Amino acid sequence: MSARPADHRYEFDRGPQGGLCLRVAGASVVLRAAGALWIETHAALIVADLHLEKGSFFAGRGQMLPPYDTVDTLGRLEAEVAALAPRLIVLLGDSFHDSAGQARLSPESAARLSALGAGREMIWIIGNHDRRGLDAVPGQISTRLLLAGLLLVHEPSAAPIRAEVAGHLHPCARVVGASASVRRRCFVTDGDRLILPAFGAYAGGLNVRDAAFAGLFHRQPLAAALGVARVHAVGWRSLRDD
Repeated sequence: MSARPADHRYEFDRGPQGGLCLRVAGASVVLRAAGALWIETHAALIVADLHLEKGSFFAGRGQMLPPYDTVDTLGRLEAEVAALAPRLIVLLGDSFHDSAGQARLSPESAARLSALGAGREMIWIIGNHDRRGLDAVPGQISTRLLLAGLLLVHEPSAAPIRAEVAGHLHPCARVVGASASVRRRCFVTDGDRLILPAFGAYAGGLNVRDAAFAGLFHRQPLAAALGVARVHAVGWRSLRDD
């Protein structure tokens, strides 16, 4: 991905395995190329919007998609757990695509999900897609979590706010080069708050220049776009509408 240098107001360092190390409301975090957030001081792995069983949801309505989204999503989450050995996993809501999603899990996927919580704490933040149907997940269920001075929620507050980490909006960044246009899922932050990309294979994304993001930040935000093996910092002036 090629882009002009990120806005000079943002300070970040290249982290391990292609991640970006920066501060959000004073807390040190790593934005990982898989789309996960890592808070090393608490050995916490945070992902948003898995939308497990989205494929089976659409199949039940006659729209046939390859039924491998849950397998793919769990595999990438397992890879993050293997790489980082977290003590805590936080799922920032919409972990299942609908309230019956957990019931549609195959026995193999259900076992893999349970194994992710073995020997560590697992906290499920309730999202708008899974307000019901989280009664048998491994771990605890909550509406929010305070961690490392950051408030972890599913849906971002409507106005600029400090120290909030959210999902829900599925941010994506579009960059136009001399000969090609690239669109990637991304983190987006103004240094005060952070919105995570969707982690789910079928979750899709919304351009960060969409009106849904307007008014959420104190200043023009930085997009941290997911590449194949690294996160690319992209300044606001380099971003384009769809």
